Amino acid sequence: MTLKNKLDASDEVGLAHEEERISKPAALALYRDGTLDTLVPGTFSALKAIHVALFGDIYDFAGRIRTVNLAKGNFRFVSVLYLESAIRSIEAMPQGNFDQIVEKYVELNIAHPFREGNGRSGRIWLDHMFRRELGRTVDWSRIGREDYLLAMERSSMRDLEIKALLGQALSDDLHSVALLARSVDASYAYEGYDAYRAEDLGSNGVKGDSAMKPEFKL
Repeated sequence: MTLKNKLDASDEVGLAHEEERISKPAALALYRDGTLDTLVPGTFSALKAIHVALFGDIYDFAGRIRTVNLAKGNFRFVSVLYLESAIRSIEAMPQGNFDQIVEKYVELNIAHPFREGNGRSGRIWLDHMFRRELGRTVDWSRIGREDYLLAMERSSMRDLEIKALLGQALSDDLHSVALLARSVDASYAYEGYDAYRAEDLGSNGVKGDSAMKPEFKL
């Protein structure tokens, strides 16, 4: 069933393409225009702002805590009855080192606070913590799709795999436009969104060469 959306898209394939076309440049813009600099890393308010930036033009529920229970395969995410409490607990978790940041991210994935777009917004939220707390960034293109999905599937019981994958994918190059663009593409591909390349999309999801400045500062 196609999610109700602002685009009046009535089929899942068409909605997926529009969602990618619109939200990918929005993901790049979070870094490019300094929006991430204004957010407090590791907070739900930061995650909410990221989610709204990506999906606010697509879904009315952007940034709103979900009101339906969700499951993936046999795994059920946190019940809506306990979701607000879980979010408060996640916010309070420490994030002073690599292990703590990844453990916080794993708990966020278990919570799955939004109706849609949790993975894409959550990975930016994670990267924001790495950048601000450790001065590192995740090059998602160095983590294969199957490796990532399997590691996250197992992370609620054993987080060593996702820690190993993230540890080998960290980079000190915080200002590389090329790294950011390929990271956004890889992050979206985890969820099956691979119809467009981020570097080919302009600020409004239109193909063009003006999508990003040659260099940005964080």
